[in-house]
Amino acid sequence: MRKRTYEASEAAKREICAALKRLMAQKPLNKITVAEIMQSCGMARQHFYYHFEDIYDAVRWMFDQEAVTLLRQHEGVMLWQDGLLQLFQYLQENRAVCLCALHSISREHLKRFFQTDVHVIIQSTIQRIVMELNYQASDEEVDLLTKFYVGALASMIEDWLLGDIRETPEELIRFADQLLKDHVRGAALRMAGPRPAGEPACREEP
Repeated sequence: MRKRTYEASEAAKREICAALKRLMAQKPLNKITVAEIMQSCGMARQHFYYHFEDIYDAVRWMFDQEAVTLLRQHEGVMLWQDGLLQLFQYLQENRAVCLCALHSISREHLKRFFQTDVHVIIQSTIQRIVMELNYQASDEEVDLLTKFYVGALASMIEDWLLGDIRETPEELIRFADQLLKDHVRGAALRMAGPRPAGEPACREEP
């Protein structure tokens, strides 16, 4: 019985979000009402609040189910690129809806969205690269690198959606992957070659 109730709830959430997506492709999020959404999917208005706190909560659930799930299925250094490519394809196919969300949800909300599953996946990828290169990175360094690349990824996707970046998703993913690997390789080489005693960390140009 509990499983049947859960499945019915999930089905209702998906139906509500499908109606929400149709409306988001037509107008800004702040012009959409709960009454419109529920009328579009043939449910009573109060049923919305059985599943979501507000419209923004529904948007977050929708992207979590449809977009971030693509990355969850591709954890690992060899597979995260495929997951990211699928994420870009999802964004392309739902561009109008994603732009609506981008213009309606603050950049801070976007960062928080990426700081969940995406953070875990990027951190796992960095840890795997570090192990492959036999680089002794501290937990603090891995965490800092993860935050840096998660923030960079969020900004890159935002700029791509807005049309400020012209490169293809494949080109962007290759760039991000190479940048990440080069960063760790550079750190490993720096640690492998200690400076002579007394040599300054940075030399001033004459």
